[in-house]
Amino acid sequence: MLGTFQQSQLRIEIEASASAIHDSLLYPKKLEKWLLGQRFASGMPEELHPGFQFTTWTGPVPIHHQVDVVKPNCLRLLLSGGIDGFHEWYWGEGWIQSRLEGVTILPLNLGQTLSLLSLRQFLATQQDGESQK
Repeated sequence: MLGTFQQSQLRIEIEASASAIHDSLLYPKKLEKWLLGQRFASGMPEELHPGFQFTTWTGPVPIHHQVDVVKPNCLRLLLSGGIDGFHEWYWGEGWIQSRLEGVTILPLNLGQTLSLLSLRQFLATQQDGESQK
């Protein structure tokens, strides 16, 4: 694998329930709506589960994901291809934390920051939609 070892851990406050965060991470139909710059392969299940494998593309760079751990407040993905490493997500009421480590030529911290901000915006929009009903 070309690149350098990088690691990044970010935690942000987010105005959303733990269940809304859970659904945004584990339901591919929602994940596709907020995960910027990623194209998903077809054949995604309704909900991610341990052992499931899928590929996303960041521009021309494929990133293979294997779902390693799914718990009520945790998701761990093993990564290969464009990033050789892992991505862990932890969350609770009003917060989310992302830990990303791997060897890559991609700017992990920048991508992780943009993803968390996009998720925050997506959840705010979802919450606004719910409050208008």
